[in-house]
Amino acid sequence: MLFLLALDHLIPHLHVGSDQAEGLKTKLGRTTMMVLAVTLHNIPEGMAVGVIYAGFISGNPQITAASALALSLGIAIQNFPEGAIISMPLRAEGEKKSKAFLGGVLSGVVEPIGAVLTVLAAQMIVPALPYLLSFAAGAMLYVVVEELIPEMSQGKHSDIGTVFFAVGFSVMMALDVALG
Repeated sequence: MLFLLALDHLIPHLHVGSDQAEGLKTKLGRTTMMVLAVTLHNIPEGMAVGVIYAGFISGNPQITAASALALSLGIAIQNFPEGAIISMPLRAEGEKKSKAFLGGVLSGVVEPIGAVLTVLAAQMIVPALPYLLSFAAGAMLYVVVEELIPEMSQGKHSDIGTVFFAVGFSVMMALDVALG
């Protein structure tokens, strides 16, 4: 969590629906800072995927291919709305469809990079795997509590965020039961 807290204070970023930037002061545009916010959020997601695959590759009996796939699918599914969070404002600001789409895709590029780097790091230090799993879990919790819960609770239709949070949780549990 300290790693993400440091990144949160260093990387200039702007949350959807907010006019106040976080991180270091900068003259970056609003859209660029929104892309950085989603990119910052994607780092622990990539690490979580990398850690679970590293555990599977190392032969940990508690981590199955199905559980690694379930986590990967869950994160992949929720990446679609994240990409839209970036692409739609870019398009609304007059960017071409292709550039808006590319912006949404690029905000998620850190996930596979983080996953591969985490797998490589974990392969070198297999005994540290439980600590890496704890690090990834803590990072995910930090992102959810710091970024997602406050944003889903804002606005006139805040109950929709709560409903879809429950739906997302149910989908992940179904994937865990079906594949794990």
